Amino acid sequence: MINILALSVALLTLQPIRVIDLSGLYSQIIQSDDTLYVVNFWATWCKPCVEEMPYFFAAADKFSNQKVKVIFVSLNSVKEKNTVQKFVNDRNIQQEVLLLNAGNPNVWINEIDSSWSGAIPATMFYKNGKKELFYEGEFTPQQLDSIIQSKIN
Repeated sequence: MINILALSVALLTLQPIRVIDLSGLYSQIIQSDDTLYVVNFWATWCKPCVEEMPYFFAAADKFSNQKVKVIFVSLNSVKEKNTVQKFVNDRNIQQEVLLLNAGNPNVWINEIDSSWSGAIPATMFYKNGKKELFYEGEFTPQQLDSIIQSKIN
């Protein structure tokens, strides 16, 4: 027999994937609210991206009492939305997960950061409406924590 209450609670805690364009992403992270937005670009098929995700989960927990928000931006194809949703559900990801549908990557990658080669994982940090840092590559947990700590002080 299915426990309806448990199923209802589980359904309420799932993070629905929203498809956004670049302006939608910027409208979420370019804020004047003194929050540090840690925006990680990843994909389900990117092994280094998946391997470093727990570092972002841990950082979100560690800095939960501070103005820090971790957002995952999937670069999977929009056709793979169900794959991304299953990935998020299977791993019980609590942070916001967005699926970027921004068109030609040769255009929007340069808009994110002109130094970005397009490789993932990549992470940008925004605070008070300004980009604080763009980082292409994997983090260690210590590197990520150190950057976050330096940006919230």
